[in-house]
Amino acid sequence: MGRWWVFYEDWQMECCGTPFSVGEEVSWPLLLMDADEVLGGDWCDELSRMTGPVELVRDEYEGVIMTLRAHDGLTAALNGDPVDEPDTVPEQGIRTAGLLTVERHSGEWPETTGRVRAIHLVHQEFAESVPGSRTFEPVPGSRSLRAVDSCPKWFGPGPCGALAELEVPDPRT
Repeated sequence: MGRWWVFYEDWQMECCGTPFSVGEEVSWPLLLMDADEVLGGDWCDELSRMTGPVELVRDEYEGVIMTLRAHDGLTAALNGDPVDEPDTVPEQGIRTAGLLTVERHSGEWPETTGRVRAIHLVHQEFAESVPGSRTFEPVPGSRSLRAVDSCPKWFGPGPCGALAELEVPDPRT
C-alpha cells in the first residue's frame, strides 16, 4: 500500500470535480507535474517519487499520453496533452519525481483509485508581477495548509485548492 500527496486545483474541482471527504474512496486521473511549475514550487514534502514501466495510451486522434504505472498501484500521466508517439519507450521503466495533480481537462488515461486519508486546503498569496500589469504570480514562501475533513466544491477567496493524502492499495497483495 502506498500513500501519495495529490494536489487538486480549485478550478479543476469547481468545473468538473466531485467533493470528497477523509475516509472516502475516490478515482482520479493523475498527472505528474514538474513541482516547480505548480504555484511557484516549494513542494519538497509533497513530492512523489515513482518507479515503474511507461505505457502508451492512444487517444481518438492517434495522439499518445505516456503513463507511468508504479509498482504499488498508482498510475499517472507524464504528459497532459497528447503528443506524437515517441521513437522509443524505456523497456526497464523509469524513475521520476514531481507533484501529483488531478487533471480533468487534457487527454484521457487510466484513473487511480484509493482512499483519502487526509485533506488540507492550500492557501497561496499572489502579487502582481509588474505594478499595473494585472498579472499575478505566487509569492515565494507564502503557502500555508489548513487541515479539513472535506474538500469543498466551491472555494471562493482564499484557498486555491486541496492537498489530499491518497492511500492506494498495492495490486501485488
